[in-house]
Amino acid sequence: MSRFLLSALALCSLLTGLAPAAEPGYRQAAAKVDALLSEEVFQTSAGGTVELAPLAGDETFLRRVTLDLVGRPPSPAEITAFALDRSANKRSAQVERLLAQAGFGRNWARYWRDVIFYRRSDERALIAAPGAEDYLTERFNANAPWDAIARSFVTAVGDIREQGRTAIIMAQMADPNDVTAEMSRILLGVQIQCAQCHDHPTDRWKRQQFHELAAFFPRVQLRPKRGDGALSFEIASFDSGRARRAPGMPGRGALEHYMPDLNDPSSQGTLMTPSFFVTGESIELGKSDLERRQSLANWMTSPSNPWFAKAFVNRIWAELVGEGFYEPVDDLGPDRKCSAPATMDYLAEQFIASKYDVKELFRTILATQAYQRESRPRRNPDQLPFTANCPQPLRSDQIYDSLFAALGADAQATAPQRRGAGPYRIGGPRAQFAGVFGYDPSDRRDEISGSIPQALLLMNSPQVNRGINARNRNSELDRLVTQVSDDDEVAEELYLRCLAREPNEKELAVCRDYVRGAGDRAAAFEDIFWALINSAEFLHRN
Repeated sequence: MSRFLLSALALCSLLTGLAPAAEPGYRQAAAKVDALLSEEVFQTSAGGTVELAPLAGDETFLRRVTLDLVGRPPSPAEITAFALDRSANKRSAQVERLLAQAGFGRNWARYWRDVIFYRRSDERALIAAPGAEDYLTERFNANAPWDAIARSFVTAVGDIREQGRTAIIMAQMADPNDVTAEMSRILLGVQIQCAQCHDHPTDRWKRQQFHELAAFFPRVQLRPKRGDGALSFEIASFDSGRARRAPGMPGRGALEHYMPDLNDPSSQGTLMTPSFFVTGESIELGKSDLERRQSLANWMTSPSNPWFAKAFVNRIWAELVGEGFYEPVDDLGPDRKCSAPATMDYLAEQFIASKYDVKELFRTILATQAYQRESRPRRNPDQLPFTANCPQPLRSDQIYDSLFAALGADAQATAPQRRGAGPYRIGGPRAQFAGVFGYDPSDRRDEISGSIPQALLLMNSPQVNRGINARNRNSELDRLVTQVSDDDEVAEELYLRCLAREPNEKELAVCRDYVRGAGDRAAAFEDIFWALINSAEFLHRN
Protein backbone atom coordinates (compact mmCIF):
# COMPACT_ATOMS: atom_id res chain seq x y z
CA MET A 1 0.00 0.00 0.00
CA SER A 2 3.02 2.29 0.40
CA ARG A 3 3.15 2.86 -3.38
CA PHE A 4 -0.03 4.84 -3.04
CA LEU A 5 0.70 6.63 0.23
CA LEU A 6 2.04 9.87 -1.24
CA SER A 7 -0.73 10.19 -3.80
CA ALA A 8 -3.30 9.38 -1.12
CA LEU A 9 -1.88 12.01 1.22
CA ALA A 10 -2.06 14.56 -1.58
CA LEU A 11 -5.64 13.55 -2.26
CA CYS A 12 -6.49 13.88 1.45
CA SER A 13 -5.05 17.38 1.62
CA LEU A 14 -6.96 18.38 -1.50
CA LEU A 15 -10.25 17.08 -0.12
CA THR A 16 -9.91 18.26 3.46
CA GLY A 17 -11.59 21.58 2.75
CA LEU A 18 -14.50 20.06 0.86
CA ALA A 19 -17.78 19.98 2.76
CA PRO A 20 -20.71 17.89 1.54
CA ALA A 21 -22.76 19.91 -0.94
CA ALA A 22 -26.01 18.22 -0.02
CA GLU A 23 -28.96 20.33 1.01
CA PRO A 24 -29.62 20.08 4.77
CA GLY A 25 -32.22 17.58 5.82
CA TYR A 26 -31.16 14.27 4.32
CA ARG A 27 -29.45 13.16 7.53
CA GLN A 28 -32.60 13.84 9.52
CA ALA A 29 -34.59 11.96 6.90
CA ALA A 30 -32.18 9.02 7.14
CA ALA A 31 -32.55 8.97 10.93
CA LYS A 32 -36.32 9.00 10.54
CA VAL A 33 -36.13 6.03 8.15
CA ASP A 34 -34.10 4.03 10.68
CA ALA A 35 -36.53 4.97 13.46
CA LEU A 36 -39.53 3.89 11.39
CA LEU A 37 -37.89 0.57 10.53
CA SER A 38 -37.20 0.00 14.22
CA GLU A 39 -40.82 0.72 15.13
CA GLU A 40 -42.58 -1.30 12.46
CA VAL A 41 -40.11 -4.11 11.74
CA PHE A 42 -37.58 -4.62 14.53
CA GLN A 43 -39.69 -4.19 17.67
CA THR A 44 -40.81 -7.52 19.13
CA SER A 45 -44.13 -8.21 20.81
CA ALA A 46 -42.33 -8.25 24.15
CA GLY A 47 -41.06 -4.73 23.59
CA GLY A 48 -37.48 -5.71 22.79
CA THR A 49 -35.65 -5.49 19.48
CA VAL A 50 -34.10 -8.06 17.19
CA GLU A 51 -30.37 -8.40 16.71
CA LEU A 52 -29.14 -6.14 13.92
CA ALA A 53 -25.90 -6.49 11.99
CA PRO A 54 -23.27 -3.95 13.08
CA LEU A 55 -22.23 -1.11 10.81
CA ALA A 56 -19.78 -2.16 8.12
CA GLY A 57 -16.15 -1.14 8.41
CA ASP A 58 -14.62 1.56 6.26
CA GLU A 59 -13.16 -0.80 3.65
CA THR A 60 -16.48 -2.56 3.11
CA PHE A 61 -18.41 0.71 3.05
CA LEU A 62 -16.05 2.31 0.53
CA ARG A 63 -16.18 -0.60 -1.91
CA ARG A 64 -19.95 -0.90 -1.51
CA VAL A 65 -20.76 2.77 -2.03
CA THR A 66 -18.30 3.16 -4.92
CA LEU A 67 -19.76 0.19 -6.78
CA ASP A 68 -23.30 1.34 -6.00
CA LEU A 69 -22.82 4.91 -7.17
CA VAL A 70 -20.27 4.83 -9.99
CA GLY A 71 -20.19 1.14 -10.93
CA ARG A 72 -16.50 0.48 -10.28
CA PRO A 73 -14.40 -0.45 -7.25
CA PRO A 74 -12.30 2.20 -5.48
CA SER A 75 -8.69 2.49 -6.53
CA PRO A 76 -5.89 1.63 -4.08
CA ALA A 77 -5.14 5.35 -3.76
CA GLU A 78 -8.78 6.07 -2.89
CA ILE A 79 -8.75 3.26 -0.32
CA THR A 80 -5.64 4.68 1.32
CA ALA A 81 -6.99 8.23 1.33
CA PHE A 82 -10.25 7.10 2.90
CA ALA A 83 -8.40 5.12 5.57
CA LEU A 84 -6.26 8.15 6.44
CA ASP A 85 -9.26 10.48 6.66
CA ARG A 86 -10.16 10.91 10.36
CA SER A 87 -13.06 13.32 9.92
CA ALA A 88 -16.44 12.42 11.39
CA ASN A 89 -18.28 13.04 8.13
CA LYS A 90 -15.92 11.10 5.86
CA ARG A 91 -18.66 8.76 4.63
CA SER A 92 -21.07 11.51 3.62
CA ALA A 93 -18.19 13.45 2.05
CA GLN A 94 -17.26 10.39 0.00
CA VAL A 95 -20.88 10.06 -1.14
CA GLU A 96 -20.78 13.67 -2.36
CA ARG A 97 -17.57 13.09 -4.30
CA LEU A 98 -19.03 10.03 -5.99
CA LEU A 99 -22.34 11.72 -6.81
CA ALA A 100 -20.35 14.46 -8.54
CA GLN A 101 -18.45 12.05 -10.77
CA ALA A 102 -19.50 11.40 -14.36
CA GLY A 103 -19.52 7.70 -13.55
CA PHE A 104 -22.65 8.17 -11.44
CA GLY A 105 -24.79 9.02 -14.43
CA ARG A 106 -23.22 6.31 -16.59
CA ASN A 107 -23.68 3.59 -13.96
CA TRP A 108 -27.34 4.34 -13.34
CA ALA A 109 -28.03 4.94 -17.01
CA ARG A 110 -26.81 1.40 -17.63
CA TYR A 111 -29.07 0.10 -14.87
CA TRP A 112 -32.18 1.69 -16.42
CA ARG A 113 -31.07 0.74 -19.93
CA ASP A 114 -31.08 -2.86 -18.76
CA VAL A 115 -34.46 -2.44 -17.04
CA ILE A 116 -35.92 -1.19 -20.32
CA PHE A 117 -34.26 -3.45 -22.87
CA TYR A 118 -34.05 -6.83 -21.13
CA ARG A 119 -37.77 -7.29 -21.81
CA ARG A 120 -37.66 -6.02 -25.38
CA SER A 121 -40.13 -7.46 -27.84
CA ASP A 122 -37.75 -7.45 -30.83
CA GLU A 123 -33.97 -7.63 -31.20
CA ARG A 124 -34.06 -4.60 -33.50
CA ALA A 125 -34.95 -2.52 -30.47
CA LEU A 126 -31.32 -2.74 -29.33
CA ILE A 127 -30.42 -0.14 -31.94
CA ALA A 128 -31.82 2.38 -29.46
CA ALA A 129 -29.85 1.14 -26.43
CA PRO A 130 -26.67 3.25 -26.87
CA GLY A 131 -28.67 6.43 -27.34
CA ALA A 132 -30.77 5.64 -24.28
CA GLU A 133 -27.64 5.10 -22.21
CA ASP A 134 -26.14 8.41 -23.34
CA TYR A 135 -29.39 10.29 -22.75
CA LEU A 136 -29.84 8.92 -19.23
CA THR A 137 -26.17 9.50 -18.41
CA GLU A 138 -26.53 13.18 -19.16
CA ARG A 139 -29.85 13.44 -17.32
CA PHE A 140 -28.63 11.72 -14.14
CA ASN A 141 -25.38 13.68 -14.03
CA ALA A 142 -27.38 16.90 -14.40
CA ASN A 143 -29.65 15.64 -11.59
CA ALA A 144 -32.72 16.07 -13.73
CA PRO A 145 -35.88 15.35 -11.70
CA TRP A 146 -37.17 11.82 -12.15
CA ASP A 147 -40.64 13.05 -13.12
CA ALA A 148 -39.13 15.03 -16.01
CA ILE A 149 -37.25 11.95 -17.24
CA ALA A 150 -40.38 9.83 -16.95
CA ARG A 151 -42.49 12.35 -18.86
CA SER A 152 -39.91 12.36 -21.63
CA PHE A 153 -40.26 8.58 -21.98
CA VAL A 154 -44.05 8.79 -22.27
CA THR A 155 -44.10 11.68 -24.78
CA ALA A 156 -41.03 10.75 -26.86
CA VAL A 157 -40.78 11.30 -30.61
CA GLY A 158 -37.80 11.35 -32.96
CA ASP A 159 -34.91 9.27 -34.26
CA ILE A 160 -34.25 6.42 -31.84
CA ARG A 161 -30.47 6.72 -32.27
CA GLU A 162 -30.51 10.41 -31.38
CA GLN A 163 -33.42 10.61 -28.94
CA GLY A 164 -32.72 8.31 -26.00
CA ARG A 165 -36.10 9.19 -24.51
CA THR A 166 -37.69 6.90 -27.13
CA ALA A 167 -36.25 3.86 -25.32
CA ILE A 168 -39.40 2.38 -23.73
CA ILE A 169 -41.51 2.84 -26.86
CA MET A 170 -38.79 1.42 -29.11
CA ALA A 171 -38.09 -1.52 -26.79
CA GLN A 172 -41.68 -2.61 -27.47
CA MET A 173 -41.60 -1.63 -31.17
CA ALA A 174 -44.36 0.95 -30.49
CA ASP A 175 -46.98 -1.76 -30.07
CA PRO A 176 -49.77 -0.07 -28.02
CA ASN A 177 -50.42 -3.05 -25.77
CA ASP A 178 -46.75 -3.75 -25.08
CA VAL A 179 -45.91 -0.07 -24.55
CA THR A 180 -48.84 0.21 -22.13
CA ALA A 181 -47.60 -2.75 -20.11
CA GLU A 182 -44.02 -1.49 -19.90
CA MET A 183 -44.87 2.13 -19.12
CA SER A 184 -46.92 0.89 -16.18
CA ARG A 185 -44.37 -1.69 -15.01
CA ILE A 186 -41.27 0.51 -15.31
CA LEU A 187 -42.65 3.87 -14.21
CA LEU A 188 -45.36 2.79 -11.74
CA GLY A 189 -44.22 -0.66 -10.66
CA VAL A 190 -47.70 -1.97 -11.51
CA GLN A 191 -47.96 -5.06 -13.73
CA ILE A 192 -51.24 -4.15 -15.34
CA GLN A 193 -50.38 -6.35 -18.35
CA CYS A 194 -51.90 -9.20 -16.34
CA ALA A 195 -55.27 -7.55 -17.01
CA GLN A 196 -54.90 -7.41 -20.80
CA CYS A 197 -56.98 -10.50 -21.53
CA HIS A 198 -58.97 -10.82 -18.29
CA ASP A 199 -59.38 -9.04 -14.98
CA HIS A 200 -56.18 -9.16 -12.94
CA PRO A 201 -56.17 -12.49 -11.05
CA THR A 202 -54.50 -11.18 -7.88
CA ASP A 203 -54.99 -7.41 -7.96
CA ARG A 204 -57.97 -5.09 -8.34
CA TRP A 205 -57.20 -3.89 -11.88
CA LYS A 206 -59.82 -4.72 -14.52
CA ARG A 207 -59.41 -5.66 -18.16
CA GLN A 208 -61.20 -2.48 -19.18
CA GLN A 209 -58.65 -0.40 -17.27
CA PHE A 210 -55.76 -1.94 -19.20
CA HIS A 211 -57.36 -1.09 -22.54
CA GLU A 212 -58.32 2.39 -21.39
CA LEU A 213 -54.63 2.93 -20.67
CA ALA A 214 -53.69 1.46 -24.06
CA ALA A 215 -56.01 4.04 -25.64
CA PHE A 216 -53.33 6.67 -24.99
CA PHE A 217 -50.93 5.00 -27.46
CA PRO A 218 -52.69 3.91 -30.72
CA ARG A 219 -51.43 6.91 -32.67
CA VAL A 220 -47.75 6.27 -31.94
CA GLN A 221 -46.04 5.25 -35.16
CA LEU A 222 -42.72 3.45 -35.61
CA ARG A 223 -41.18 4.27 -38.99
CA PRO A 224 -38.01 2.74 -40.46
CA LYS A 225 -35.39 5.12 -41.81
CA ARG A 226 -31.88 4.94 -43.13
CA GLY A 227 -28.98 7.19 -42.42
CA ASP A 228 -25.29 6.66 -43.24
CA GLY A 229 -26.29 3.29 -44.66
CA ALA A 230 -27.49 2.00 -41.25
CA LEU A 231 -31.04 0.96 -40.50
CA SER A 232 -32.75 3.01 -37.85
CA PHE A 233 -36.26 3.95 -36.78
CA GLU A 234 -38.12 7.00 -35.66
CA ILE A 235 -41.05 7.44 -33.32
CA ALA A 236 -43.71 9.70 -34.79
CA SER A 237 -47.38 10.59 -34.42
CA PHE A 238 -50.16 10.11 -36.93
CA ASP A 239 -53.44 11.89 -36.34
CA SER A 240 -55.30 11.39 -39.59
CA GLY A 241 -55.87 8.55 -42.05
CA ARG A 242 -54.03 5.33 -41.34
CA ALA A 243 -50.38 4.80 -40.54
CA ARG A 244 -48.24 3.18 -43.18
CA ARG A 245 -46.87 -0.16 -42.07
CA ALA A 246 -43.54 -1.45 -43.33
CA PRO A 247 -43.11 -5.20 -43.94
CA GLY A 248 -42.28 -7.02 -40.73
CA MET A 249 -43.49 -4.19 -38.51
CA PRO A 250 -46.23 -4.73 -35.90
CA GLY A 251 -49.72 -4.29 -37.30
CA ARG A 252 -51.22 -0.91 -36.39
CA GLY A 253 -52.95 1.95 -38.08
CA ALA A 254 -56.21 2.75 -36.28
CA LEU A 255 -56.58 6.20 -34.75
CA GLU A 256 -58.34 4.78 -31.71
CA HIS A 257 -57.89 1.73 -29.53
CA TYR A 258 -60.45 -1.06 -29.34
CA MET A 259 -60.69 -3.70 -26.63
CA PRO A 260 -60.96 -7.07 -28.40
CA ASP A 261 -64.14 -9.08 -28.04
CA LEU A 262 -63.02 -12.39 -26.55
CA ASN A 263 -66.17 -14.09 -27.85
CA ASP A 264 -65.68 -12.75 -31.37
CA PRO A 265 -61.98 -12.02 -32.01
CA SER A 266 -62.70 -11.12 -35.64
CA SER A 267 -64.86 -8.15 -34.65
CA GLN A 268 -63.52 -4.64 -34.16
CA GLY A 269 -64.17 -4.75 -30.42
CA THR A 270 -65.14 -1.98 -28.03
CA LEU A 271 -63.94 1.59 -28.62
CA MET A 272 -61.98 2.76 -25.55
CA THR A 273 -61.74 6.26 -24.10
CA PRO A 274 -58.21 7.05 -22.82
CA SER A 275 -58.35 6.87 -19.00
CA PHE A 276 -55.65 6.56 -16.32
CA PHE A 277 -56.48 3.58 -14.13
CA VAL A 278 -54.95 4.94 -10.90
CA THR A 279 -56.91 8.19 -10.65
CA GLY A 280 -59.68 7.70 -13.21
CA GLU A 281 -58.71 10.86 -15.11
CA SER A 282 -59.56 10.68 -18.80
CA ILE A 283 -59.30 12.60 -22.04
CA GLU A 284 -61.97 12.70 -24.71
CA LEU A 285 -61.71 10.76 -27.95
CA GLY A 286 -60.30 12.52 -30.97
CA LYS A 287 -57.43 14.21 -29.19
CA SER A 288 -54.06 14.12 -30.94
CA ASP A 289 -51.34 11.66 -30.05
CA LEU A 290 -49.19 14.19 -28.22
CA GLU A 291 -52.18 15.65 -26.35
CA ARG A 292 -52.99 12.16 -25.09
CA ARG A 293 -49.49 11.25 -24.08
CA GLN A 294 -48.75 14.61 -22.47
CA SER A 295 -51.89 14.30 -20.37
CA LEU A 296 -50.98 10.76 -19.36
CA ALA A 297 -47.41 11.79 -18.53
CA ASN A 298 -48.68 14.53 -16.22
CA TRP A 299 -51.13 12.21 -14.48
CA MET A 300 -48.59 9.42 -14.07
CA THR A 301 -45.97 11.70 -12.48
CA SER A 302 -48.37 13.75 -10.35
CA PRO A 303 -47.91 13.71 -6.55
CA SER A 304 -51.53 12.54 -6.40
CA ASN A 305 -50.42 9.24 -7.95
CA PRO A 306 -48.61 7.43 -5.09
CA TRP A 307 -47.24 4.60 -7.24
CA PHE A 308 -44.94 6.80 -9.32
CA ALA A 309 -42.76 7.87 -6.37
CA LYS A 310 -43.02 4.49 -4.68
CA ALA A 311 -41.88 2.61 -7.78
CA PHE A 312 -38.64 4.61 -8.03
CA VAL A 313 -37.97 4.60 -4.28
CA ASN A 314 -38.55 0.87 -4.08
CA ARG A 315 -36.11 0.13 -6.91
CA ILE A 316 -33.34 2.34 -5.53
CA TRP A 317 -33.79 1.02 -1.99
CA ALA A 318 -33.63 -2.56 -3.28
CA GLU A 319 -30.46 -1.91 -5.27
CA LEU A 320 -28.74 -0.24 -2.32
CA VAL A 321 -29.97 -2.25 0.66
CA GLY A 322 -30.40 -5.54 -1.17
CA GLU A 323 -34.15 -6.08 -0.78
CA GLY A 324 -37.11 -3.94 -1.76
CA PHE A 325 -40.09 -2.99 0.36
CA TYR A 326 -42.02 -4.80 -2.38
CA GLU A 327 -40.58 -7.91 -4.03
CA PRO A 328 -40.15 -8.19 -6.94
CA VAL A 329 -39.39 -4.52 -7.41
CA ASP A 330 -41.77 -4.06 -10.35
CA ASP A 331 -44.87 -5.58 -8.75
CA LEU A 332 -46.41 -2.94 -6.49
CA GLY A 333 -50.04 -2.15 -5.90
CA PRO A 334 -52.75 -1.79 -3.27
CA ASP A 335 -53.17 -5.56 -3.07
CA ARG A 336 -49.45 -6.28 -2.70
CA LYS A 337 -47.68 -6.79 0.62
CA CYS A 338 -45.19 -4.13 1.69
CA SER A 339 -42.65 -5.23 4.29
CA ALA A 340 -42.40 -1.76 5.89
CA PRO A 341 -45.32 0.42 4.70
CA ALA A 342 -44.70 3.40 7.01
CA THR A 343 -41.04 3.58 5.96
CA MET A 344 -41.97 3.19 2.31
CA ASP A 345 -44.58 5.94 2.55
CA TYR A 346 -42.16 8.29 4.31
CA LEU A 347 -39.42 7.86 1.72
CA ALA A 348 -41.91 8.34 -1.11
CA GLU A 349 -43.27 11.49 0.55
CA GLN A 350 -39.74 12.84 0.94
CA PHE A 351 -39.02 12.08 -2.71
CA ILE A 352 -42.12 13.98 -3.79
CA ALA A 353 -41.32 16.88 -1.44
CA SER A 354 -37.83 17.15 -2.99
CA LYS A 355 -39.48 17.49 -6.42
CA TYR A 356 -38.19 14.05 -7.36
CA ASP A 357 -34.54 14.89 -6.65
CA VAL A 358 -32.68 11.68 -7.53
CA LYS A 359 -29.39 12.50 -5.83
CA GLU A 360 -31.14 13.60 -2.64
CA LEU A 361 -32.86 10.21 -2.46
CA PHE A 362 -29.47 8.52 -2.80
CA ARG A 363 -28.03 10.73 -0.06
CA THR A 364 -30.86 9.81 2.27
CA ILE A 365 -30.71 6.05 1.75
CA LEU A 366 -26.90 5.94 1.85
CA ALA A 367 -26.91 7.77 5.20
CA THR A 368 -29.18 5.19 6.86
CA GLN A 369 -27.94 2.49 9.17
CA ALA A 370 -29.97 0.08 7.07
CA TYR A 371 -27.61 0.74 4.16
CA GLN A 372 -24.41 0.89 6.18
CA ARG A 373 -24.85 -2.38 8.09
CA GLU A 374 -22.67 -5.38 7.36
CA SER A 375 -23.94 -7.81 4.75
CA ARG A 376 -25.55 -11.11 5.62
CA PRO A 377 -26.90 -13.88 3.37
CA ARG A 378 -30.42 -13.35 2.08
CA ARG A 379 -33.00 -13.99 4.70
CA ASN A 380 -35.46 -16.85 4.87
CA PRO A 381 -39.16 -15.99 4.50
CA ASP A 382 -39.71 -16.33 8.26
CA GLN A 383 -36.92 -13.86 9.10
CA LEU A 384 -37.27 -10.09 9.37
CA PRO A 385 -36.13 -7.82 6.51
CA PHE A 386 -33.45 -5.11 6.64
CA THR A 387 -31.56 -6.43 9.69
CA ALA A 388 -28.46 -6.39 7.47
CA ASN A 389 -27.46 -5.32 3.99
CA CYS A 390 -27.58 -8.10 1.39
CA PRO A 391 -24.80 -9.05 -1.02
CA GLN A 392 -25.63 -8.04 -4.59
CA PRO A 393 -24.33 -9.79 -7.71
CA LEU A 394 -22.57 -7.22 -9.83
CA ARG A 395 -24.17 -6.33 -13.15
CA SER A 396 -22.19 -7.20 -16.26
CA ASP A 397 -20.89 -3.63 -16.74
CA GLN A 398 -19.73 -3.51 -13.14
CA ILE A 399 -17.91 -6.82 -13.50
CA TYR A 400 -16.29 -5.63 -16.71
CA ASP A 401 -15.11 -2.35 -15.18
CA SER A 402 -14.00 -4.08 -11.96
CA LEU A 403 -11.99 -6.55 -13.98
CA PHE A 404 -10.07 -3.93 -15.88
CA ALA A 405 -9.61 -1.81 -12.77
CA ALA A 406 -7.85 -4.82 -11.29
CA LEU A 407 -5.89 -5.71 -14.41
CA GLY A 408 -4.90 -2.15 -15.24
CA ALA A 409 -5.64 0.20 -18.11
CA ASP A 410 -3.17 -1.52 -20.44
CA ALA A 411 -5.26 -4.69 -20.41
CA GLN A 412 -8.36 -2.78 -21.44
CA ALA A 413 -6.45 -0.95 -24.15
CA THR A 414 -5.47 -4.26 -25.75
CA ALA A 415 -9.08 -5.47 -25.88
CA PRO A 416 -10.72 -5.25 -29.31
CA GLN A 417 -13.25 -2.44 -29.54
CA ARG A 418 -16.25 -1.99 -31.80
CA ARG A 419 -18.50 0.93 -32.58
CA GLY A 420 -21.43 1.53 -30.27
CA ALA A 421 -21.87 1.86 -26.54
CA GLY A 422 -22.78 -0.31 -23.62
CA PRO A 423 -23.13 -4.08 -23.53
CA TYR A 424 -25.27 -4.06 -26.66
CA ARG A 425 -22.28 -3.38 -28.87
CA ILE A 426 -22.03 -6.31 -31.27
CA GLY A 427 -18.79 -8.08 -30.63
CA GLY A 428 -16.12 -6.82 -28.27
CA PRO A 429 -15.42 -7.84 -24.69
CA ARG A 430 -18.11 -5.74 -23.00
CA ALA A 431 -20.78 -7.38 -25.14
CA GLN A 432 -19.29 -10.76 -24.31
CA PHE A 433 -19.59 -10.05 -20.60
CA ALA A 434 -23.16 -8.79 -21.03
CA GLY A 435 -24.13 -11.97 -22.82
CA VAL A 436 -22.73 -14.15 -20.04
CA PHE A 437 -23.14 -12.10 -16.85
CA GLY A 438 -26.11 -9.91 -17.75
CA TYR A 439 -29.43 -10.25 -15.96
CA ASP A 440 -32.74 -8.41 -15.76
CA PRO A 441 -32.42 -5.87 -12.91
CA SER A 442 -36.13 -6.30 -12.19
CA ASP A 443 -35.64 -9.97 -11.27
CA ARG A 444 -35.39 -11.00 -7.64
CA ARG A 445 -31.74 -11.29 -6.69
CA ASP A 446 -32.25 -14.69 -5.08
CA GLU A 447 -33.25 -15.96 -8.54
CA ILE A 448 -29.89 -14.96 -10.06
CA SER A 449 -27.17 -17.57 -9.79
CA GLY A 450 -23.77 -18.25 -11.25
CA SER A 451 -23.27 -20.44 -14.28
CA ILE A 452 -20.66 -22.57 -15.98
CA PRO A 453 -20.31 -20.08 -18.91
CA GLN A 454 -19.52 -17.34 -16.38
CA ALA A 455 -16.79 -19.41 -14.77
CA LEU A 456 -15.37 -20.36 -18.14
CA LEU A 457 -15.31 -16.76 -19.36
CA LEU A 458 -13.25 -15.57 -16.40
CA MET A 459 -10.99 -18.62 -16.57
CA ASN A 460 -10.40 -18.48 -20.32
CA SER A 461 -10.84 -14.84 -21.36
CA PRO A 462 -7.84 -13.65 -23.43
CA GLN A 463 -8.04 -10.24 -21.73
CA VAL A 464 -7.85 -11.84 -18.28
CA ASN A 465 -5.01 -14.10 -19.30
CA ARG A 466 -3.04 -11.16 -20.72
CA GLY A 467 -3.72 -9.06 -17.64
CA ILE A 468 -2.53 -11.66 -15.11
CA ASN A 469 0.50 -12.71 -17.15
CA ALA A 470 3.52 -11.61 -15.15
CA ARG A 471 5.69 -12.05 -18.24
CA ASN A 472 3.59 -9.58 -20.24
CA ARG A 473 5.68 -6.40 -20.08
CA ASN A 474 2.55 -4.26 -20.31
CA SER A 475 0.77 -5.96 -17.42
CA GLU A 476 0.31 -4.49 -13.98
CA LEU A 477 1.42 -7.77 -12.43
CA ASP A 478 4.74 -7.60 -14.30
CA ARG A 479 5.34 -4.12 -12.88
CA LEU A 480 4.44 -5.31 -9.39
CA VAL A 481 6.61 -8.42 -9.40
CA THR A 482 9.52 -6.56 -10.99
CA GLN A 483 9.44 -3.42 -8.84
CA VAL A 484 8.27 -4.75 -5.46
CA SER A 485 10.49 -7.29 -3.74
CA ASP A 486 8.35 -7.76 -0.63
CA ASP A 487 5.93 -10.65 -1.22
CA ASP A 488 3.50 -9.44 1.41
CA GLU A 489 3.30 -6.02 -0.24
CA VAL A 490 2.55 -7.57 -3.64
CA ALA A 491 -0.18 -9.72 -2.12
CA GLU A 492 -1.67 -6.71 -0.32
CA GLU A 493 -1.79 -4.71 -3.52
CA LEU A 494 -3.46 -7.53 -5.43
CA TYR A 495 -6.13 -7.73 -2.72
CA LEU A 496 -6.62 -3.97 -2.91
CA ARG A 497 -6.98 -4.08 -6.66
CA CYS A 498 -9.37 -7.03 -6.73
CA LEU A 499 -11.35 -6.82 -3.49
CA ALA A 500 -10.68 -3.23 -2.35
CA ARG A 501 -9.36 -4.44 1.01
CA GLU A 502 -6.20 -5.71 2.58
CA PRO A 503 -5.86 -9.47 3.18
CA ASN A 504 -6.40 -10.65 6.73
CA GLU A 505 -3.61 -12.43 8.55
CA LYS A 506 -4.76 -15.89 7.49
CA GLU A 507 -5.06 -14.89 3.82
CA LEU A 508 -1.69 -13.18 3.88
CA ALA A 509 -0.08 -16.27 5.41
CA VAL A 510 -1.61 -18.50 2.73
CA CYS A 511 -0.25 -16.23 -0.02
CA ARG A 512 3.16 -16.04 1.62
CA ASP A 513 3.45 -19.82 1.96
CA TYR A 514 2.23 -20.41 -1.58
CA VAL A 515 4.78 -18.04 -3.12
CA ARG A 516 7.64 -19.45 -1.10
CA GLY A 517 6.75 -23.03 -1.98
CA ALA A 518 6.04 -22.48 -5.67
CA GLY A 519 9.60 -22.09 -6.90
CA ASP A 520 8.47 -19.53 -9.50
CA ARG A 521 7.55 -16.23 -7.83
CA ALA A 522 5.93 -14.68 -10.90
CA ALA A 523 3.84 -17.78 -11.66
CA ALA A 524 2.74 -17.99 -8.03
CA PHE A 525 1.42 -14.44 -8.07
CA GLU A 526 -0.32 -15.15 -11.37
CA ASP A 527 -2.20 -17.94 -9.58
CA ILE A 528 -3.11 -15.66 -6.66
CA PHE A 529 -4.27 -12.90 -9.01
CA TRP A 530 -6.37 -15.39 -10.99
CA ALA A 531 -7.93 -16.84 -7.81
CA LEU A 532 -8.95 -13.40 -6.56
CA ILE A 533 -10.59 -12.46 -9.86
CA ASN A 534 -12.51 -15.73 -9.90
CA SER A 535 -13.68 -15.44 -6.30
CA ALA A 536 -17.32 -14.92 -5.31
CA GLU A 537 -16.26 -11.81 -3.40
CA PHE A 538 -14.99 -10.22 -6.61
CA LEU A 539 -18.31 -10.85 -8.40
CA HIS A 540 -20.48 -9.42 -5.61
CA ARG A 541 -20.66 -6.25 -3.62
CA ASN A 542 -21.02 -6.91 0.11
